[in-house]
Amino acid sequence: MKMSRKILALSVLILLSVLLTVSMAMAVVAELNLVFDVKGADKVTFNGKTHADKGLKCTECHPNPFPNKRSPAGTYTMEKMNKGENCGICHNGKKAFKTSDPANCTKCHKK
Repeated sequence: MKMSRKILALSVLILLSVLLTVSMAMAVVAELNLVFDVKGADKVTFNGKTHADKGLKCTECHPNPFPNKRSPAGTYTMEKMNKGENCGICHNGKKAFKTSDPANCTKCHKK
């Protein structure tokens, strides 16, 4: 009987550990900053803290519209974003700042 309780307790601890790990993985990592070289413009910086502070989860952007790997050059363009694709899905002036507003360029494009 004592062995059964130990096995049950260990199983519960393992399950809680797995659930905690998965839930942490689902939140945007605040320390994550991705920098993308852009042809003809300043680099684009994805700021993880800014997105995490908004309460965003990884699953809101991955795997769609962004796969969990680097996409080929030209996949992300301002033209596509301004049409509501890629970052423009949220950055449309309703959910987040609008990509097509020139006053917002430096929020993503940094020297």
